[in-house]
Formats: sequence, C-alpha cells, structure tokens
Amino acid sequence: MIKNAKIDKTKLGLEEGWFTCWLYLNYGSSCQGFGGYGLGDKWGISFIEEVLKVVGVDSWEELPGKYIRVETEGHACATKILRIGNIVDDRWFSPTELAKKLGV
Repeated sequence: MIKNAKIDKTKLGLEEGWFTCWLYLNYGSSCQGFGGYGLGDKWGISFIEEVLKVVGVDSWEELPGKYIRVETEGHACATKILRIGNIVDDRWFSPTELAKKLGV
C-alpha cells in the first residue's frame, strides 16, 4: 500500500549505544516510525544521504514538515515500511535495496 505522510519530527543520535536515525511519520489518522537501523560506516552515510535525496532537502534539520510517500506491507498494527518516496517525483529509497547494493 502506498500512502502520503508528513514528517512530524526526526531523531539522529545514539540509541542504546548505537548511532541511528528516525523519521516520525504522520498519516493523519495514525503515526509510524521509519528508521532505527544501526548507521555504522558507509551504510550510515548512504542511508542518510538517500533519505535527504528522496525528500529533496540538503540537511537533516529540513526534514520536519516535509511530505513523502510511504510504501508499506502488512495490515493494522503490523505494517512494515518497505520504502519512502518523494511526494511528487518518482524517486524512492529502500533500505533493503541499499543493503544489497552495498553488500551488507
């Protein structure tokens, strides 16, 4: 399922000793987080870079308030975000595809 979401807030920092990031997404009637991956080495830099490119901003601080598209699978409380996309352009970011590309 593809739906629109607003990025309400973000987090970039340490969580239980791991460097990670989150996008807190608001669908209007529900909310969901995207992220929580350990951002070590090239993976982390590429993850952050891809998020910025897809949303169309130059810095992490610009993300709150922006709208994106989100592709999910599952239903009710068990939905998983597969990828995020630009709200207008056909640009998408999938953490799974990034991992395959980088061989991690």
